Amino acid sequence: MGGGRRRKGVAVATTQPAHPVKPALPGQPGPVGTIRYWAAAKAAAGTAEEPYAARTLAEALDAARRRHAERPDFARVLARCSFLVDDAPVGTRDHATVQLAEGGTVEVLPPFAGG
Repeated sequence: MGGGRRRKGVAVATTQPAHPVKPALPGQPGPVGTIRYWAAAKAAAGTAEEPYAARTLAEALDAARRRHAERPDFARVLARCSFLVDDAPVGTRDHATVQLAEGGTVEVLPPFAGG
């Protein structure tokens, strides 16, 4: 845990995110958080993680596709992935309906062999 602070004589534990999240700036498309890529998605993206600034999962993934347009495998791998948003499975929900939160995390999980 991070440091603690006192409030009216009660110790309150605070935590620091592993990667500090900058607040959304005026004019930004939405909340700011982190996209984490795993296995083949990580290889296709060429990075383990990157920030998002988007209101929905669809917006975040569209921006990621544009960022990685020079990596031809990225869009192909992304199309086969499943997603967790703040540890909750997205499943078959329309990505345009999946809201993202300030400081949230999107996990990009390609299909795994063996279960």
